[in-house]
Amino acid sequence: MTALDEQVIRLSDITKVFKTDEVETHAVSAVSLNVKRGEFVSVAGPSGSGKTTLLSIIGLLDAPTSGTYWLNGKSVASLTPDETATIRNLEVGLIFQSFNLIGDLTVEENVTLPLSYRGWSASQRRKKALEVLEIVGLLHRRSHYPSSLSGGQQQRVAVARAISGTPSILLADEPTGNLDSRNAQSIMELLCGLHQQGTTILMVTHDARFASAADRTIHLFDGRLERETFPSAAERDFALAVENTA
Repeated sequence: MTALDEQVIRLSDITKVFKTDEVETHAVSAVSLNVKRGEFVSVAGPSGSGKTTLLSIIGLLDAPTSGTYWLNGKSVASLTPDETATIRNLEVGLIFQSFNLIGDLTVEENVTLPLSYRGWSASQRRKKALEVLEIVGLLHRRSHYPSSLSGGQQQRVAVARAISGTPSILLADEPTGNLDSRNAQSIMELLCGLHQQGTTILMVTHDARFASAADRTIHLFDGRLERETFPSAAERDFALAVENTA
């Protein structure tokens, strides 16, 4: 297999411009990026640098103003709306900083909702939901509603929902941003475990320690890819160390 074959995400001069009557904002400017299958990439940069916009484009939630995006070797611009929706459902898992849970659905129902679009039976959806809720340590809260959960628990539900379909690509926007240190550590351990199993992960984070858990970090500034860095072995060991919370 060649290096090109291994590239699951290829961005070439991706630009996203938001226009109003008076202002034209370049949220992402001429970003080119290749991500290999199974790679863990963290995305860093100050607020307003284009991190979330870039992740939205990669996750097929938004379209670039210009540039080319290849996903698994196919130009995203050539996809029909149905094909785009299918890829989002089958191949891409999304973890939002704001959780995006549905308040009038239970924890279990929030997790099973994306699976219903796959045509799974109720028993198949329930079995998978219980499996991933056990992984994130919330099986005992499966009948509760989001409003009765802490922020950390809601984020773990969001993670469970994102991984329930076993996506090959996982996009996480500040997955630890609203969490205390213990819950943040738990989420990072889960993401690192998924990476070790072969999942391709792109994670936006402001936490330099957790960024070091990735294979590399790309740094955005004013919408541009400014540089990329690679953690040392010591930095990765520190990022992956389990905190002593006893």
